Amino acid sequence: MTRKSQSGLSLIGVMFVGAIVGSLLLVGLKLVPVLTEYYGVKRSIYAVASEADPQNASVPQLRNAFTKRATVDDITSISASDLDITKEDGRIVISVDYSRKVHLFSNVSLVIDFSATTGSSR
Repeated sequence: MTRKSQSGLSLIGVMFVGAIVGSLLLVGLKLVPVLTEYYGVKRSIYAVASEADPQNASVPQLRNAFTKRATVDDITSISASDLDITKEDGRIVISVDYSRKVHLFSNVSLVIDFSATTGSSR
């Protein structure tokens, strides 16, 4: 009889791969709310900029409109005062830069810098 060589993972290999997959899953699940909020911020500033009349809209009106949308979308990382509102080429451009710190475990955290704008270049 000839012996065939075995292939596959050992028990320790399976445990090691499981630990890596579990760690990645943990990080992914902690990032979902942060990314969801970022896309909510982007959606809100695009909606405020597109619904506003560039000729008659004032900065306080735009900030108030964002505050209302932020309340509905549960945006807590930024406030209306964090928005940079300008007018470029006859249209309103709203920009915001902010950071979020996500606690992973013990004393390890992940810091993410977000930047969103309604302008074409940034």
